[in-house]
Amino acid sequence: KRHTNVAVVRLKKHGKRFEIACYKNKVLSWRSKVEKDIDEVLQTHTVYCNVSKGILAKSKELMEAFGTTDEEKICLEILEKGELQIAGKEREVQLSSQFRDIATIVMDKTLNPETERPYTISMIERFMREAHFAVDPHRSSKKQALELIRELQKHYPIMRAQ
Repeated sequence: KRHTNVAVVRLKKHGKRFEIACYKNKVLSWRSKVEKDIDEVLQTHTVYCNVSKGILAKSKELMEAFGTTDEEKICLEILEKGELQIAGKEREVQLSSQFRDIATIVMDKTLNPETERPYTISMIERFMREAHFAVDPHRSSKKQALELIRELQKHYPIMRAQ
């Protein structure tokens, strides 16, 4: 049976690759503790060597890598530690929303020293683009915003709000 609308979460362990078939949007809500029901996240409670070809993982390999053949437990471990393949469009959406988050944090924490008023979101986004700021999806927005403020202070009249 073909898996449709599938997100593959894969984990390498003991030199072998293990994959599980999940629903695309549910993996992230599971990791952020929004989704609690494992059945909503997993398409099947089966561990694969290759989801797209439908090749199941052998019990012996599961025993070597995870120390158990309980596929439920293994699925949970792969969900927590495995990496999720995401499509280009989804990555773009994620990056643009984080870009906006960072701009909002910068706006809240800074002022224009000449007018003693905060800059608008669009001004800050323009500064970010002019400074060639790149969002790092693996670091928190707040940490990046604080570094960005220091960077912007070198080039623009901008100061931390009291």
